[in-house]
Amino acid sequence: MSSDSNLSDAIPRKKSKLTAAALALLLAPFGAHHYYLGSNTAGLLLLMLSCFCVGGVVSLVEGMMLLVMSDDEFDEKYNLRIPQPMEFVFQERH
Repeated sequence: MSSDSNLSDAIPRKKSKLTAAALALLLAPFGAHHYYLGSNTAGLLLLMLSCFCVGGVVSLVEGMMLLVMSDDEFDEKYNLRIPQPMEFVFQERH
């Protein structure tokens, strides 16, 4: 396997859109959905921003975005690849 290949090419992930949305909506101040989806640095940033109520608001918005996201878009963004550590739901994939 070359250094440029993505780990998810060998092992498809089985992340649930509803689980991610529920984590975002119910545990908003903690950024729990980011830990579940694999973008741990983004989760840590939201946790730190929760001291100023910003992290919870961002998580609530991302939870709603996850709910309205199509299954194909969710799979492409989270199951067919591993997200970057600082990748947010609202970011476009490059």
